[in-house]
Amino acid sequence: MSQHTPVLVGISHLEQRFTDFDTAKEPVQLMIEAVEKAAADAGSKALMKADSVRVIKGIWPYSDPARAVAQAIGCPNAETVLSPFGGNFVQTALNQSALDIQSGAHEVIVLTGAECGNTQAKAAKAEHNLDWAELPGTPDRLIGVEKDMRHDAERAIRLGRPIQIYPIMETALRYETGLGVDEHLQHISKLWAGFSNVAAGNPNAWLREAKSAEEIRTISGSNRPVSFPYPKLMNSNNNVDQAAALILVSEEKAKALGIPREKWIYPWAGADAQDHYYFSNRDNFHSSPAIRFAGGKCLELAGSTPDDIDMIDVYSCFPVAVQIACRELGFDMSRQLTVTGGLTFAGGPMNNYVMHSIVRMAQLLREQPGKRGMITANGGYITKHAFGIYSSEAPAQPFRHADMQDQVDATLKREVVMEYQGAGTVEGYSVMYGPEGLTKAFVGARLADGRRAWGTSTDTDLLQSMTEEEFCGRTVNIADQVATF
Repeated sequence: MSQHTPVLVGISHLEQRFTDFDTAKEPVQLMIEAVEKAAADAGSKALMKADSVRVIKGIWPYSDPARAVAQAIGCPNAETVLSPFGGNFVQTALNQSALDIQSGAHEVIVLTGAECGNTQAKAAKAEHNLDWAELPGTPDRLIGVEKDMRHDAERAIRLGRPIQIYPIMETALRYETGLGVDEHLQHISKLWAGFSNVAAGNPNAWLREAKSAEEIRTISGSNRPVSFPYPKLMNSNNNVDQAAALILVSEEKAKALGIPREKWIYPWAGADAQDHYYFSNRDNFHSSPAIRFAGGKCLELAGSTPDDIDMIDVYSCFPVAVQIACRELGFDMSRQLTVTGGLTFAGGPMNNYVMHSIVRMAQLLREQPGKRGMITANGGYITKHAFGIYSSEAPAQPFRHADMQDQVDATLKREVVMEYQGAGTVEGYSVMYGPEGLTKAFVGARLADGRRAWGTSTDTDLLQSMTEEEFCGRTVNIADQVATF
């Protein structure tokens, strides 16, 4: 084992619930508080003398928030790092940080992030100006690259929001597995009820009242329809004020600082990969080669199989993300698939959710020495992926990491027809709701020559039928981007 073996020694989760805008803290203030709390968790204020501070990008106006955090915690000369948008980047940043500790490039690395979605929602409703700081400047380093994720064919029909695209994958997976419309709705609501039950026992969760499968799938005043088959309680809950922090050091540094051994959590292995960036180019809508290759490689590097993983947190922005990940990784859907309760119930602070899942995993691993935990992280439209395996037990070999992009890039990439006129077979679809009811359907079609085309419909009778019957596998006619059956 190298003397630079990386170990996670400080963790923190915090949330803000307020009634007065004058007392509400903005995200950077919560980040600072989270880092201070993580250092206190490890029992060493010396950990705030970090040589690298890394922030996960959020929905706030800051350009270089890590600089403000570094100055506030007493390490103004620390390297400052920022990620792009994407729910995968917490685990990606931790993977890179583990490598940086292992190589000796850094001794103490702080990762933090915060979102104030609840504050923003309340401010918008009250027409209140939050007047948050801008924190100008340029980070010393970026982890990851910001990329445009929308194909021109998707822009042409105004397809691009997660609530529009994830249901397309859900209906495609429903058809692939052979479930009926009602049977499938019961299946995913039962899955989500299991997540809700975990959140009820998670002291860090935003919503701790367990919901039944029937409550989750039933439309009500508090559970409005969003995009079929997802009502509100199957969507990520972004209206939370949450922050978290992680402190990573070398094993040697942890010993020198006297950090108790029972606080240590070792990252064993990590992996990253991205599916074809444009959703339209995917081979199909019900699988993820990136999860299969990168997640499988992460298990391999840790000398593990799914049966060896005692706890897992599968990224859970929508039910289909969990199902596809389990299918690709080989995890039994009947087991507990979250340690937090997921983004609907534990809270979905945009790109920073995975920091909270790592915090909760570390808490549980400290309580259960020797157990192994796996984190899966997802950004975009089941597009960008990162994985990590952790334990309180030291690994048999140094931290190992793999980038599996070459294998993903070698998979089939479908051509997209921009202005198609003719017939195709429905691969997946979503049906959107507005305040007055059904508004629009997006239909992805496979053409006879293997290419793909898109169509939409605003025919309310058709949209109603699409929520009651299976339309995947049917022949659709597309003309001027309008889909008819």
